[in-house]
Amino acid sequence: MTVLHPGYTRRRMLQTAAAGFGGMVLNALLASETNPQRAKQSQVPARARRMVFLFMKGGPSHVDTFDPKPLLDRDHGKPLPFDLPEVTFAKQGNLLKSPWTFHRHGASGLPVSELFPLTAQHIDDLCLLRSVHGTNPAHGGAALKLHTGSDQFVRPSFGSWITYGLGSENENLPAFITICPTLAHGGVNNWGAAFLPSHCQGTPIGNASQSASQVAVQHIANARTSAELQREQLKLITGFNRDFNDSTAPDPVLEGRLNSYELAFRMQASMPELQDFSGESRSIRKLYGIDDPVTEDFGRQCLMARRFLERGVRFVQVTHSDSHVQWDQHSNLYQGHTKNAAEVDRPIAGFLADLKARGLLEDTLVLWGGEFGRTPTVQGTDGRDHNPHGFSMWMAGGGVKGGFAYGATDDYGYYAAENKMHVHDLHATALHLLGLDHEQLTYRYAGRDFRLTDVEGRVAKAIVA
Repeated sequence: MTVLHPGYTRRRMLQTAAAGFGGMVLNALLASETNPQRAKQSQVPARARRMVFLFMKGGPSHVDTFDPKPLLDRDHGKPLPFDLPEVTFAKQGNLLKSPWTFHRHGASGLPVSELFPLTAQHIDDLCLLRSVHGTNPAHGGAALKLHTGSDQFVRPSFGSWITYGLGSENENLPAFITICPTLAHGGVNNWGAAFLPSHCQGTPIGNASQSASQVAVQHIANARTSAELQREQLKLITGFNRDFNDSTAPDPVLEGRLNSYELAFRMQASMPELQDFSGESRSIRKLYGIDDPVTEDFGRQCLMARRFLERGVRFVQVTHSDSHVQWDQHSNLYQGHTKNAAEVDRPIAGFLADLKARGLLEDTLVLWGGEFGRTPTVQGTDGRDHNPHGFSMWMAGGGVKGGFAYGATDDYGYYAAENKMHVHDLHATALHLLGLDHEQLTYRYAGRDFRLTDVEGRVAKAIVA
């Protein structure tokens, strides 16, 4: 039996005993074995390998986009014929019909509002979720609930749980990237790792107040120090800290810091090319709407997302927002939703078409939606209030049924009524499609096991193709 000197681990012995080219290979193998981002086996058969969340900050109105309500049109101006929730965000008036018409599209014949004429062309790839509901009528609580499963406590984000469960297929890039995220209503907690290992943290690129044409990973190139010298510096720093860590109890914070140094070093070789769109064809730029000032910003974000996904990033979030709350039309519903939909419709349609053309859609789960929907009742004279009690999201690719509508709200669109899908159910279903069992994906912290869906969650198996 080999006896090691205190503080001298087997790993350290192997590293110091190796020499020459063989030592380089061994170091690479050891690094791969201990890299926390390495890809992991799924817990259940997976339909999707990666996921992208197209987050519409502020709450798109489901009754004006993907959930038509003929009785709302018929009873425009009349009182809501049943009770309001016990807690409402603001004072509400009578029923307000949608100012947009719905048209049926595709072989499925599912209706989509005229707000989304291009996305509607992909309706046979979309699975409409018309009965999503949450618990909080405020932006901050609802956004946290959607992103972390809790509207009250700091918990790991959706993308962090997926990163923890599956790792990454590219060890030279972060496993979880969020593009132009909002800094409001939960901010970093919406992509934070909380008590999960630090490598599960989302990596933000820019924020919602910045133009997508200007955002990039900063200081990715070092003009003063060669890669060889940087590697030697990193080895020295790592050696000092490994010696300390090996002589004491393992420190996950220190390990996380060292892993972040390693990842930052490796990113220098991959990130510059990823951030350079010059190799993309004119037709691709047109497909995403980058040639149009109305759609350029969100189009750039979607194209960036595709480039990350095809290079093995496990979870990407793209946020449509600004320094305020983009889809939050308490007034000026027609002007606000018209503007917002025009900014995202072409990029979303282009993104779906591009994923499908590259063979990526079948194993990429796409999720679209906001933190809640909006009321069928009017606020003021031409707005809608927050509505977490029943709203629409949609999924595409990744093993879901295309051209399919799941669940329903009531006749006016206020409450989820059929096949209700709580936010916990939404998370459980997405994890299932990615090959993760939401009841098994746990992390022990502070004396108890935590999971994204807490003690709830039900997989909506009816939407699985």
